[in-house]
Order: sequence, then structure tokens, then C-alpha cells
Amino acid sequence: MPDPSAPGAAGWPLPPGTHYDPSSDMVLPNGVEVASPGRRIGGYFLEIGLAIITLGVGYVVWDLIVWARGQTPGKQVLHMRCMRIHDHRPANWGWMAMRQIVGGIVESIFAIFTFTVSSIMMIASRDHRAIHDHIAGTVVLHDPNGVFGPAPA
Repeated sequence: MPDPSAPGAAGWPLPPGTHYDPSSDMVLPNGVEVASPGRRIGGYFLEIGLAIITLGVGYVVWDLIVWARGQTPGKQVLHMRCMRIHDHRPANWGWMAMRQIVGGIVESIFAIFTFTVSSIMMIASRDHRAIHDHIAGTVVLHDPNGVFGPAPA
């Protein structure tokens, strides 16, 4: 039986084009799901490989371009995107900079400790959010059909 206090239940109208995902306890855009820990970890290692292949410079340029769509190069390849939790929109360039730069600095201050805590948070939480996601107010979504994208200019 569905939880009567959950969004989408009687008295809780959902915004158009969204659905309630009970596994993450979040309202998400139709056609997407919260990215699994395995997909996110795979994306992390893909990022390292892409940085090596592009000699770092190409990766940084690619990174700065796709931040405007709420992605990183690895997320783009794996069809993932960062969504701002509060407004259900893709993270823009500024929020991605906050997530990647400020979140990266915070996570690197005590590298082993914060990496471990961030990894545990990402694996154990229902919404699979790491420290840098909490800093920027984002969640990583799997969008295999490309239905969740930035609003047209």
C-alpha cells in the first residue's frame, strides 16, 4: 500500500512532468532515475581515464563546456546529469563550479577521510548524494534517453 504522506498521494499534487520515486524518496522528472552508486563510481574512473587521454587540458576545456548542461565529461558519456534539488532543473555552470571546485576543495582538505565519508554517504543514502552534492544542492540522475536537459535559451 502506498504511503499516504508521500508526494503524489492524496493532497500532494506533483508538478507536471514529474513522478515520486519511493526508492530515493524524491520527486524526479519523468524518464530519469537517481544514478546508482555503481554508475557514479564508474563515472569517477572514466573521468580519470578521459583526463589522461585528453592530456588534462582537453579535459578541462570539455569540463568547462559541459558544466552549462549540469554534466562533466564522464557524466556526459554515461548519460548522467546533475539536478538542483530545490527547483528540479539541471544544475547550471555556476552550480557545477560550486560542486566541482568548492566541493573538490572540501573533499581534498582531508583527502582520505572525506573521500571515505563521501563514498559511504553516496553508497548508503537513498538519494546517493556525496559531500559535493550536498554542498551544491544537487543529485546525480541517470537520463538514458536525454529527456532531462537545460531549458531552451
